[in-house]
Order: sequence, then structure tokens, then C-alpha cells
Amino acid sequence: MATREEKMEAFGQLLDILDELRVRCPWDRKQTNESLRTNTIEETYELCEALMREDNTNIKKELGDLLLHIVFYSKIGEEKEAFDIKDVCDSLCQKLIYRHPHVFGDTSADTAQKVEQSWEQLKLKEKGGNKTVLEGVPASLPSVVKAHRIQDKARNVGFDWEQRDQVWDKVQEEFNELKTEIDRMDADKMEAEFGDLFFSLINAARLYKINPDNALERTNQKFINRFNYVEAHSIKEGKNLHDMTLEEMDKLWNEAKVLEKEGKQDDSSKGISH
Repeated sequence: MATREEKMEAFGQLLDILDELRVRCPWDRKQTNESLRTNTIEETYELCEALMREDNTNIKKELGDLLLHIVFYSKIGEEKEAFDIKDVCDSLCQKLIYRHPHVFGDTSADTAQKVEQSWEQLKLKEKGGNKTVLEGVPASLPSVVKAHRIQDKARNVGFDWEQRDQVWDKVQEEFNELKTEIDRMDADKMEAEFGDLFFSLINAARLYKINPDNALERTNQKFINRFNYVEAHSIKEGKNLHDMTLEEMDKLWNEAKVLEKEGKQDDSSKGISH
């Protein structure tokens, strides 16, 4: 691994390269906060995918892409005389020190949960910080992640079940209410009750220390792999999926499940174009 001096030199080179690109490259020169925003979102998701796969090669690559965006936004801020990368780093360091009084101050916190509870209180006290507990949850977060963060923040101020298994009564209650609205076929109320059921299931996941977004993504990937197996083997058999019966597809699906459990699913099922 690199020394601290080598790391600082590498970061300095990145700043130098971006300075030159901003002057000499037509594409880099024309970029704005708004034009980069969607690319930043895409790069974040690509990093998340690499993290899910524990693919260190692509984690390194995608971290680099995100770092470029951070430096790029800082450069744009510098050109506007609003802030620069030093201001970004200084602000982050100040926040980290302030929110870790158990490390840099004289308070104590011997568990991760106590640290999180302390953070919520400190955020409310920060100048320009959150005025309410839930204000720090970004409105643009994906719904599953947002629900988890909302519930986690409420927990940090004591709004939570006394015993985690109590949540299953709430899940059952929401499921029964959904069934009632399904019987009535009221589209708006069905959607509302589906939301309540999802929210209660995400709450259950939190209580049992399951990341609901990761759990759902695992199921997404499992479905993709199994469906790709069905599609790949239908092609091998010279059949079009549209022409196959549900029974034929179910047979291939079950084959994929068996191979998956045995860790033998062949690579052809992963080769279908995304």
C-alpha cells in the first residue's frame, strides 16, 4: 500500500489534471453542476453494484469515478468563488470531529447504537444543521432506503418497539388491511395499504438488522440469474420464450434453482444482454 506522502501526491496530480482539462478540453470545460448531476447518480449506482458483487477491481474504478465528480463540483465551486476542495475537506473534518466527541472530546460511547443516538442529538444542535429529527433524510432517496432511514432516525430518539417481535403484529395488521381493500377493489386505498405493508416490513428488517435494500437486490439478482437461465436454455433448445408453455418455463426455472443451491449454475445463464 502507498505511503501518506504518495497518497497526497496522487490527489494533487488529480487536481492538476482536472485544472488542465477544465481549460483545454471542450467537454470538461462546458460541464455544470446540473449537467454532471445525472452522471453522478449513475456512477453512484455503478459503485453500489460493484460493492454488492464485492468486486474490488470495479470498486476501485467506480470510487475513482465518484472522486472525479467530487473534485469536479469543487472546481466549479472554486470558479464561482463559492468554495474549493480545501473548504470541502475542512467542512468534513470539522463535522467529523464535532460528531465524534467520544473520540476527540471527553464524552463516552461504548456501542455503535450510542454513537448513532449521539449523532442525532448533535445534528439538531449544529449551526445550520437539522431543525427536526427527520429533516436530514433526503427527499430524493429511493423509497426503500428512505423508509429505512426514517425508521432508523426515529429509533435514535427512542421511538421504537419495546420488543422487536412486536413488529410482526403490525405487519399482520397491515396485511389484513390490505386484503380488505383488495376485496373492495379500491385502487387508491390498495396502493396506500401496500405502502403501509411495505413500510412495516422494512421496519421488521431494521429490527432484525437486515438491510432491506440489500435484501431486495439479492432477490432481484436471483430472479435475473434464474430467468437468464430459462432464456439461455430456451435458445439452446431452439425455442422462443413466447412459444413456450408456462410448464416448460417452470421446469427450466426449477432447474436453475437446483443448480443455484448446488453452486453449479452455468455461465450461459449470465450471458444474456442486460
